[in-house]
Amino acid sequence: MSDFILPDIGEGIVECELVKWLVSEGDIIEEDQPVAEVMTDKALVEIPAPYKGRVTRLYHQEGDIAKVHAPLFELVEVDGDSAAEPEKASAKETTEPAADADHQGETAPSADGDTEDFILPDIGEGIVECEVVEWRVAEGDDIEEDQPVVDVTTDKAMVEITAPKAGRVTQLYYQAGELARVHSPLFAFVPRDRDDDGETPQAESRPQATEPTQESKTPAPAKSGERQRTPASPAVRRLVREHELTLADIPGTGKDGRVLKADVLNHLENPQPSAREAATAAATEDKSQARRAGTASKEVRVEPIRGMQAVMAKRMVESASTIPHFNFSEDIDVTDLLALRQQLKPEAEARGSRLTLMPFIMKAMALALQDYPILNSRINEEVTEIHYQPQCNIGMAVDSKVGLIVPNVKGCEQLTLLEIADEVARLTEAARSGRVSQEDMKGGTITISNIGALGGTYAAPIINAPEVAIVALGRTQKLPRFDAHGQVVERAIMTTSWGGDHRIIDGGTMARFSNLWKSYLESPQTMLLHLG
Repeated sequence: MSDFILPDIGEGIVECELVKWLVSEGDIIEEDQPVAEVMTDKALVEIPAPYKGRVTRLYHQEGDIAKVHAPLFELVEVDGDSAAEPEKASAKETTEPAADADHQGETAPSADGDTEDFILPDIGEGIVECEVVEWRVAEGDDIEEDQPVVDVTTDKAMVEITAPKAGRVTQLYYQAGELARVHSPLFAFVPRDRDDDGETPQAESRPQATEPTQESKTPAPAKSGERQRTPASPAVRRLVREHELTLADIPGTGKDGRVLKADVLNHLENPQPSAREAATAAATEDKSQARRAGTASKEVRVEPIRGMQAVMAKRMVESASTIPHFNFSEDIDVTDLLALRQQLKPEAEARGSRLTLMPFIMKAMALALQDYPILNSRINEEVTEIHYQPQCNIGMAVDSKVGLIVPNVKGCEQLTLLEIADEVARLTEAARSGRVSQEDMKGGTITISNIGALGGTYAAPIINAPEVAIVALGRTQKLPRFDAHGQVVERAIMTTSWGGDHRIIDGGTMARFSNLWKSYLESPQTMLLHLG
């Protein structure tokens, strides 16, 4: 028996209204069966069942406000026998609740009554597992409510998991690099209101909430009881974290090897190499000797393709193999555009905006797409219909630490240059830190890839399906050009490379669209005639 914990259902959402129960107490439900409908301040959300079971308790009435990370309903897992005898199972739950408590629900209480498991919530539509990137805490650390505990990465973005309440971490069920399953325990902790004696309770390693496939099974970390914990007060541990030290590397002079504040300060003044560093140095020396002796053997280093890298590989193969690409390149003279940007830059900075060339490029593209909407369309899967999109959601490819991601600025045709600049800055910062929201990734209609930021000139970009066009911007170069009087002058030239879906975009259409877009960028003042 376990409680289903209401997961995160939107960025910044902490509570929701229970609109309608789709099941009743005593009902047998299947995995992924809709259980309840809840309303946030953004949308109506359907909550599915995490696994097959019998509903034994509904914690809220219709119309009540339910809190995120709080129990929503109670569920007992059933198999063929227990499903056939619900009454008998119900009686057993009433008399032996502790014996029937399983760990496949969305919650928490463990066998010792004090320790709770944090159940990994739904972190994106269709996401069933994620990779643990970095633990922000260690076993034995005190945590505060909403404190970041661990970073995980899905096939869409990096997600920061926070603590549901204040307490003390007793066990981390996964190590960095391992795959964690949604709706299974991520870490165990003792809530502060239960942690009276200050001792770390023994927390048994708990099985995952859903039976993983053979490919996704990962070894469970060792039990926290088997790990030698260095004694230290919370204040000392905080000091160690602030200086990015490892507690086990600091010799303790207190009773039973307890590390005192003076020990930490002495270590900062006279740092000693840690055991890991000593082992690394020894290993390095061994390798050097082996290399000098000619006995070192080189091996192929193998890394799994995961997360955003795996998604990009799959989508690029699909796009390149299913879409006939048409490529078109053009040089654009952005000398006047650079001068205009330099003129407007101080006023933009005074308003708190960072004005780059990208807002001008996006605005000019949105204006040109009004005349050539075919480049802002999509094709249905049967390739029988063209769907013209109602607004220009221009994506920009960003090289983030979790891989290449493409957030988009929505409704560029309706935004001012300053509004586009602010969105570009926000999305770039979020993308580079790997924390772009799912909403910012959805709905793109055309994409810009700025390869020039890394020094490239021309490219053959692959379309970001289901879009039908993409442009790669090369670096801007100072090149000689002839003016109206035949004199050689220095001009700022930006190279562009288009990729179009040749099923619906022909060479003439691409050329005419590019010429219009180019005219806006080479004479930016002409855009004023077309601004709404």
